[in-house]
Amino acid sequence: MAEFAEVEAVDGVRMAWNVWPGTRVEASKCVVPLAALFTPLHPVPNLPEVPYAPLRCKSCRSLLNPFSQVDFVAKIWICPFCYQRNHFPAHYASIAENNLPAELFPQYTTIEYALPGETSLPPVFLFLLDTCLIEEELVYLKTALSQAIGLVPANSLVGLITYGTQVHVHELGFGECPKSYVFRGSKDVTREQILDQLGLTAPGGLQRGSAQPVGVIAGVRDGISASSINRFLLPAADCEFTLTTLLDELQRDSFPVKSDQRAARCTGTALSVATGLLGACVPGTGARILAFVGGPCTEGSGTIVSKDLSEPIRSHKDLDKDTVPQYHKAVKFYEALAKQLVNQGHVLDLFACALDQVGVAEMKVAVERTGGLVVLAESFGHSVFKDSFRRVFEAGEHALGLSFNGIFEVNCSKDVRIQGTIGPCASLEKKGVSCADTVVGQGNTSAWKMCGLDRSTTLAVFFEIVPSVQSGTPAQPISQQFFIQFLTHYQHTDGHMRLRATTVRRRWVDGSASTEELVAGFDQETAAVVMARLCSFKMETEEEFDATRWLDRSLIRLSSRFGDYRKDDPSSFSFTQRFAIFPQFMFNLRRSQYVQVFNNSPDETAYFRMVLNRENVTNSLVMIQPSLISYSFNSAPEPALLDVAAIAADRILLLDAYFSVVIFHGMTIAQWRIAGFQNQPEHQAFAQLLQTPREDAHAIIRDRFPVPRLVDCDQHGSQARFLLAKLNPSATYNSANGPAPGGDIIFTDDVSLQVFVEHLQRLAVSS
Repeated sequence: MAEFAEVEAVDGVRMAWNVWPGTRVEASKCVVPLAALFTPLHPVPNLPEVPYAPLRCKSCRSLLNPFSQVDFVAKIWICPFCYQRNHFPAHYASIAENNLPAELFPQYTTIEYALPGETSLPPVFLFLLDTCLIEEELVYLKTALSQAIGLVPANSLVGLITYGTQVHVHELGFGECPKSYVFRGSKDVTREQILDQLGLTAPGGLQRGSAQPVGVIAGVRDGISASSINRFLLPAADCEFTLTTLLDELQRDSFPVKSDQRAARCTGTALSVATGLLGACVPGTGARILAFVGGPCTEGSGTIVSKDLSEPIRSHKDLDKDTVPQYHKAVKFYEALAKQLVNQGHVLDLFACALDQVGVAEMKVAVERTGGLVVLAESFGHSVFKDSFRRVFEAGEHALGLSFNGIFEVNCSKDVRIQGTIGPCASLEKKGVSCADTVVGQGNTSAWKMCGLDRSTTLAVFFEIVPSVQSGTPAQPISQQFFIQFLTHYQHTDGHMRLRATTVRRRWVDGSASTEELVAGFDQETAAVVMARLCSFKMETEEEFDATRWLDRSLIRLSSRFGDYRKDDPSSFSFTQRFAIFPQFMFNLRRSQYVQVFNNSPDETAYFRMVLNRENVTNSLVMIQPSLISYSFNSAPEPALLDVAAIAADRILLLDAYFSVVIFHGMTIAQWRIAGFQNQPEHQAFAQLLQTPREDAHAIIRDRFPVPRLVDCDQHGSQARFLLAKLNPSATYNSANGPAPGGDIIFTDDVSLQVFVEHLQRLAVSS
């Protein structure tokens, strides 16, 4: 699989199938969808940046690329997508075989254009603070924000809104004394009412009814004067003192809360006000609403539960039984909010920190469609929140590389159709001949809005084969190769607009006759991630969908199609190297939090799925199948099987489950540590053994967003459950043979990987 990773390093593209069958029937027999996982801003080494606009095909609007045929004498290039002949413009007059522009170099399949003349405002950060918190939590939050203000780029615009029972929009430009505009939390407010109350509809200001076109990329158009903007949004360097003073003086929500009731929290109204403010001041430019939520919305729009504590917050069982009318109303509200944010080109980031649910499941649609970041933690004082929030503004090699206001387009050869995407984007409803009839995710379009994206933001694009039919011939692609081009138009962190183009070439095979070629092009890691995204999507959108049954049937069909076996002889079954680990991925996916939602709240499930849907193959694979490293005196650190048999008394295990990193000490190691042997000079080797996994854990944490929870535990300790829950239960409480000395067992009735594979082999070979 190393070759697939090498392709990803060059172009940021990984495909489940790198060789495609020539017909729709053969494609359906492949079971795993024809899909690509594409990271638009993947860090490409030596990425060429050219300071001019690209050449487009006059027919299909694809860009000139290394796969275009060029007639240097006639100064014509032929588009590989639609075969249209295009003339080079006058400034390409000197083009020759030994004088090529960068976009025709064979190695530059990914190129970035710094578009001349297109500039934009610096980024905007609007902080939205929940004040219905206990005093301790509010102090943690104010401290984190005070530190963040010092990390925000000096030229970026900053604003502040606080909310509890009411919404307070703080006027930072009025430095003489604190001044804010108050909105009642229980009352739905329209965009016009927001602008009227904030004084943004005065002569020369925003005109009523002005709206931004979908997908607009611009500076302040149809907006208001700079002086009006500076009342609420100021450069960070100019308002740092004012903001710090405001935060220091900020108090808990003053409205009393009865002991048997929840606080009156108007999260939905606050988000509406924030969206309206940004829509008036900075439409079409890169802006983020950073919402800090410490509890459920109980007042106004977006309410998810009543104030009465006797009413519990909805669970998965309630959602399945459809006994939560407030859920559907809240989701509808956030869908409308998402549409408004997408039209404006703005992002909603969510930092939810509470012991109870806060409504992440309802807000998911607004966060995901705007490409926002999401962090879920127990407290604003927890390292998961504090370190993740710091990473948002961090510069240097570990920076997230936040970019804004993107438009993502896909062009493909005539025999390929786009079914849709699953990921952090919103459809721009650009219909055309390249759109398939079958829709997966956000389909019926070839362009999507990505209001926010970073270096690891990854979209899953699903395709369908529709071969061109010629009279008297079977439906087969005319050419032996096909092309896909990904275009990402976005606002770079420096404020300028960029266009990144990635063009890839793959080939067709006759699927019925060339199974070996299909197998050789199968990327089992990407296939596992595609199946995980598709399964999560189906669980959310299809009623009565049985995820475990669907995964099992898919795996059985795949095994029957590509396995090597004799009919009705399970012992003869084997997979080639290309498929060898795929059943293991599916086994762990069946047991993961994406399929087994029991013991997780709807908020946690929504959080896990949002992160899965935006991460690249490597990170997503860790979420599906965690990695395990073993440390001992007898050998160097080495990968260990994700199995309960890996536990030993004299061994330390490091589990990376993406959302948590677990350092697990065997019984003997733990006893030695408690006795303090590591502090004695003669036991320096033991001290080093304890230190190495800790250093490796911190290296994992440093490179990841959201920052994972670090769990340091011992064998038979209460927190050992974080490791045991992820291990293959090859030894359980009812196993015939007990664990090895110093080993462990798992108290579960789940089948082990060995039993799972045996059943798979028996069903795959049955006639």
